[in-house]
Amino acid sequence: MSKETFNKGLLDFINASPTPFHAVDNMCAQLLEAGFQKLQEGDVWNLQTNGRYFVTRNDSSIIAFRMGDSPPEESGFRLVGAHTDSPCLKLKPNPVVEANGYVKLGVEVYGGVLLNPWFDRDLSLAGRLTLRDGDGKLINRLVDFREPVAIIPSLAIHLDREVNENRSINKQTMLPPVLALSGDQPLDLKAVLKERLGQSEPELDKAELLDFELSLYDIQPAGYTGLKREFIAGARLDNLLSCYAGLRSLLDNEAGTGQLLVCNDHEEVGSGSAAGARGNFLRSVLERISGGDENYARMTARSMLVSTDNAHGLHPNFTDKHDEKHGPLLNAGPAVKVNSNQAYASNSETAGLLRHVADRAEVSLQAFVSRADMACGSTIGPLTATELGVRTVDVGVPTFAMHSIRELAGSDDAHNLYKLLLEFNATKNVSAVSM
Repeated sequence: MSKETFNKGLLDFINASPTPFHAVDNMCAQLLEAGFQKLQEGDVWNLQTNGRYFVTRNDSSIIAFRMGDSPPEESGFRLVGAHTDSPCLKLKPNPVVEANGYVKLGVEVYGGVLLNPWFDRDLSLAGRLTLRDGDGKLINRLVDFREPVAIIPSLAIHLDREVNENRSINKQTMLPPVLALSGDQPLDLKAVLKERLGQSEPELDKAELLDFELSLYDIQPAGYTGLKREFIAGARLDNLLSCYAGLRSLLDNEAGTGQLLVCNDHEEVGSGSAAGARGNFLRSVLERISGGDENYARMTARSMLVSTDNAHGLHPNFTDKHDEKHGPLLNAGPAVKVNSNQAYASNSETAGLLRHVADRAEVSLQAFVSRADMACGSTIGPLTATELGVRTVDVGVPTFAMHSIRELAGSDDAHNLYKLLLEFNATKNVSAVSM
């Protein structure tokens, strides 16, 4: 796939996926179109040689896999991991606050959000609704307003002369976005949500809205920037970029090897959930694929995980925040992420194998290590390696403004990550390193 075709698909995917629920829904659509079969965790699975399957949990995490043309305990699996969630502002259960003639929305901060860029942006709402239909059946539906409905206005500099020198953000009092002017009656948000849902599904007019999970997002679409379109700017590059690269590398590979993509929710808040990497979702699927304890142990010993999550690119205005030998450049290739304290799971063996794959794919790899005097982030890589005992390497596309409402990555790097994963999925033996 050409860089232009890949990047167009990536931008379309990001723009259509304002929440993890939407990201998984869009991934499901592409998998179904490609002939993958959807499984249910509560059903009996009858997996076939070279079969193509996927399963979701909580509508926000997904595992898709190809069985390959040989028994998995003999050939192992090529595992690619990513996460569907991004730092954002989420609505509280009773979010509507009316005071001083305005309607505001109470929000919680989800994950390590870079808060300043959220001010003065055109914001929309999206997420999942849980309803009870006319037959008493509980159903989930996705909603996306797709247009600006809220804004977090800054305080004018005339009222805060020190704002550019010394500003801290109170998450409770400064972040509630303005939604509307107060009317004669208090705003009924559930009625607004039902009305919006009814535009696409009129038959749910009599359904009762029981609960919701809604997030705010910037309405400005992701797109190219730079004099020569060198960069991609957009929300949720961390980590929908990796999700899309992993998805396409699975869909576009007919090598006959065992291949699996896992995209977990809740990575940005520690992965501690049934749908997160600390849960049993991936292990449960792999155990069912293997068919038993002995086969499971043999399969994982012959497998390897490439954990894909964005890396911090060398920022030209803040070079002192980077190690002088390990600050990856944008558009110079994905970066292998290393941390001796195991915040990343890479080691010489797994990094060496990935470099071997990169040479075959004609993709340059860089290295990322944090400064020794700065804390290091982490990924699903160490969590999955700990849970499964599978060899793991962490790699990611260099990015600026990580966890901002609008991040920046190189337009070559996303395509190179796809090429790297495509070659990795085609690798016949991912346990070829020996003493």
